[in-house]
Amino acid sequence: MGNGKVYATIVLIRLIYAGMHILTKAAFEEGMSTTVFVFYRHAVAAIFLVPFAFFLEIRKRPTPPLTVRLSFKIFVHAFYGMAGTINLYSIGLNYASATSSSAIFNIVPVVAFILAVMFRMETLKLKTVHGMAKASGILLCVGGVVALALYQGPQLKSFNHHPLLHSTSKAVHAHPEKNWALGIFLMTASVVIWSLWTVKQGPLLLEYPSKLLNTTLQCTFASVQSFVIAIVMERDLARWKLAGGMSLVAVLFTGIVVAAISYYLQIWVIEKKGPVFLSMSMPLSLVFTMVIASFLLGEDVSLGSIIGGALLVAGLYAVLWGKGREDRAVASPLDGTLPQLEEHKSRAAETKESETSDATAKV
Repeated sequence: MGNGKVYATIVLIRLIYAGMHILTKAAFEEGMSTTVFVFYRHAVAAIFLVPFAFFLEIRKRPTPPLTVRLSFKIFVHAFYGMAGTINLYSIGLNYASATSSSAIFNIVPVVAFILAVMFRMETLKLKTVHGMAKASGILLCVGGVVALALYQGPQLKSFNHHPLLHSTSKAVHAHPEKNWALGIFLMTASVVIWSLWTVKQGPLLLEYPSKLLNTTLQCTFASVQSFVIAIVMERDLARWKLAGGMSLVAVLFTGIVVAAISYYLQIWVIEKKGPVFLSMSMPLSLVFTMVIASFLLGEDVSLGSIIGGALLVAGLYAVLWGKGREDRAVASPLDGTLPQLEEHKSRAAETKESETSDATAKV
């Protein structure tokens, strides 16, 4: 029964992220400004979280001291990890498709692992089986991103010729291939920056351990930062109006359901099954996004998106498999290196021969 709840929660989380890709893309197709959308998203998230932070943290227990130095550090994390990365992601999504956006999200754990290696929080031993698996996963992810950016191939037509929302696959651009590649590049850059943000949250939580207050402060700072970015980038006040009903739904959904509710659900799943289990479910978002986008948006799926997505998923599982094997090797006498495995076999053979000789001598 407990596992059933966890699996149901995983499916819900991945449906939420599929909805994020699709609704955000639909809002942009409706004419919503990307920078204004990011501001509204963070503002809604902050407004939603402030009452919970006040009643569940500030009133019930002593809050951690918030110094000027720590406030500035949280402000910086909010700038590059929320305001900056979501703006890059939104611009990239405006040029590409919801399916490609969901596919690129599969590299988050891989990029986080690479950054953890750079910060010496993880190891990468290329002479070991698990090290080669993780290195292969990284290369597969790089190949997947390149395939998404540079190869579109034939289009697999949507089975729905009367989409409920706006059609994204037939958006007209001056240079579609160039815009598509730019969109993939910007979304990849946003995922890399966001992965850096996730890696740096661990040390930040050691300084300011309240997860709810930390998230609320970052969302509040990000809404102010996003407002400044939107003011600079979008001078036309008419563009600040919600373009339609889909824009309002997208803002509320991404601000409340994605930024607040899904965060809590992911923490709950990690507590029950661990972070690897959560990461292994990420390809579900790609499948859900591909199916739902085809039905709601009439979005055609290119062969390049399928190939790139498959490479990204394979790379993700290779890194996760290598990480799992490494953890098991650390707990065992052998570390999984090929030379030691051969040495272990040789020793076992010698022991067996010795036992046979002793038995023969006794006879």
